[in-house]
Amino acid sequence: MLRLTCMLLMFLFLPAIGWGQTSYPMLMGLKPAAAQLGTSSEHELESRYSMFGADRVIVSGEGVTGKIVTPMELGKDGKTPSLTKIKIEFTVSKEAAEGVREFRILGPTGASTLGQVVITRLPVVNESDKNDTIETATEVTVPAAICGTVEKSEDVDLFKFHLDAPATLTFHTLAMRLQDKIHDLQSHVDPILTIRNSTGSTVAAADNVYAADPYLSHTFSEAGDYYIEVRDVRYKGNRYWNYVIEVSDQPYIETIHPIAVQQGQPAAVKLIGTNLGELETVEWQPGEGVALGMQEVQLPLPDGRSNPVLLAVSEHPVEVEQLFSEGSEKGKQAISIPGGIAGQIEQVSDIDSYQFTAKKGERFTFETIARRLNSAMDPIIWITNSDGKSLSENDDLRTWGKRTYQDSMIENWAAPADGDYVINIRDVHLRGGEQFTYFLSATRPEPYFELVLDTDKTQLTPGTSGALFARTVRKNGFTGEIELSVENLPEGVTAHGGRILSTGTDGCIILEATADAKPIAKNIIVRGKAKVGEGGEAREISVAAQSMQETYMPGGGRNHWPVSMHTVAVGAPSDIRSVQLDQTEISLKPGESIKVGVTIERAEGFDKNVTLDMLFQHLSTKFANVLPKGITIDSKKSKTLLTAKESSGHLLITAAKDAPTVEKQLCSVMANISLNFVMKATYSSQPLLISVVPETAPEKVADADKK
Repeated sequence: MLRLTCMLLMFLFLPAIGWGQTSYPMLMGLKPAAAQLGTSSEHELESRYSMFGADRVIVSGEGVTGKIVTPMELGKDGKTPSLTKIKIEFTVSKEAAEGVREFRILGPTGASTLGQVVITRLPVVNESDKNDTIETATEVTVPAAICGTVEKSEDVDLFKFHLDAPATLTFHTLAMRLQDKIHDLQSHVDPILTIRNSTGSTVAAADNVYAADPYLSHTFSEAGDYYIEVRDVRYKGNRYWNYVIEVSDQPYIETIHPIAVQQGQPAAVKLIGTNLGELETVEWQPGEGVALGMQEVQLPLPDGRSNPVLLAVSEHPVEVEQLFSEGSEKGKQAISIPGGIAGQIEQVSDIDSYQFTAKKGERFTFETIARRLNSAMDPIIWITNSDGKSLSENDDLRTWGKRTYQDSMIENWAAPADGDYVINIRDVHLRGGEQFTYFLSATRPEPYFELVLDTDKTQLTPGTSGALFARTVRKNGFTGEIELSVENLPEGVTAHGGRILSTGTDGCIILEATADAKPIAKNIIVRGKAKVGEGGEAREISVAAQSMQETYMPGGGRNHWPVSMHTVAVGAPSDIRSVQLDQTEISLKPGESIKVGVTIERAEGFDKNVTLDMLFQHLSTKFANVLPKGITIDSKKSKTLLTAKESSGHLLITAAKDAPTVEKQLCSVMANISLNFVMKATYSSQPLLISVVPETAPEKVADADKK
């Protein structure tokens, strides 16, 4: 209640915000949410803000294309209509990989936010209207990918299917996982799945398996009519709560053992799942096209390909856990470093232990990958010495921002003395079974960095610039500068690459579209490069940045979700035509201030508020600050709010008395237009280069004058 009251007061006392006149579409829902291999199908796409003029679709991966079907025609009155629902067509090749694909539409307002479509081998069936009772249940023939929506409070969707003979079916639900990347969906569905017989009695049910999404396998011992019931466990509803239930009698792989393989090396993989028959293992080798890290693949089966399976691909050797006979001593299997062990917590209360030897001060990183690969395991790890004393422990690991995972990591641990140590792993709830697979990675930490992009898209219009922000987390003692660059830019767009200073965490790239740039969009790759080590041991490392989708959190917060693409799009001229500075390079001495004038060119008729800033921020959180250390904006002496038809402002840039020397740090002056409480349309100036120069000592000035 206190938080809600504070949020309400914050809204009341904010400066007057006028939402922008032009916004890109924010995709909210796709019906049906699935498309079948080898077919072309029509879908209804719904968004916040108009999709009028959209003419292209970008889909992640290969084998799936999309096109806009709805005619883009002016209204009878000659005015531009507001289209928040359109038809799009997906065409899926027979060879396309199954699973969830990201897509976005493109048009005169640039790139939309991301949507998702499920690619499936199963025939796609849509729910019928008013299928809330057994009597009105939608009839389906299984196998099928059943699509529907929990669209209102107390909504209960029912689907009727018939079995001619006993059978084992799997029911895999995708619902909550289709909503994590939707920008403006502040609450997500929490589905529960129930199977009923012809009298309405429950024969099977499932709730949370893959996060909040249910999965179940059930053997029907009798022929007859059955019903699938799906609803939100809280009996809530939302018009955008779409779901897909894949119902199949084909092999379904839940997980595999080993759950990790070495890149380029063949592995015999044990299949764990349903309807496998005599199929126990398959031979698989990650080829050159399979990258390192966590990957989704389809394993080769005698009759085709498996359903999508998650596994880890390691650059180091992967050993398989040794199984000890009952009564034998555990904990004697050595773990190779660098390397790792793929294991299972086979039974309740099982603990797996692996030994390693270390010198005093020697450092190690141990990471478990389990739940992120759809394992049933929630791992916890801890290190003990030869006396069994616990030295370090970790349960859930934290990544970017507020995101945590149920997997575990002990990072950059230093051995306190020479000796033997043991790394232990178990399920935190003391559960076990063949689905409790894991990969325990062991490495010697080396200096490196991670890199993430604040957004998933950069919007440009002819003759304007846009700022793209990157943030780093330095690991294992890395303290160097990071040079930023971008690959695969669209035609007519150039980049000014910035850097992340050794004293900072953020940097930017300013993208600029030529005045005659045509509508175009491409997915880019941003890289950070840096040198680690010294002297003859120095080497360069390159890291590809992870793109993030902005999400609107309950209460007005801003958060992120990792996505696979960052799209640079050039749209039509929009609300702001240019952002000009009265100077593009400044040098400050410690304690000095310099005023930079800013002029925006408004489009005819655009009279909404515009705010000027050099920090990318929301409420009290700074999401990007590329200013050199010791450099700030004096907000009291700056004019940053341009109301109505105002077009000129200024920023007073100040150097602290102890500001360290820096040369030509690339910065952006942004003109922001609020689209909703979280999202902004951001236009950038051309690069502003900021230097901090040392004070010249008086005696040195005198000497210089004499010379």
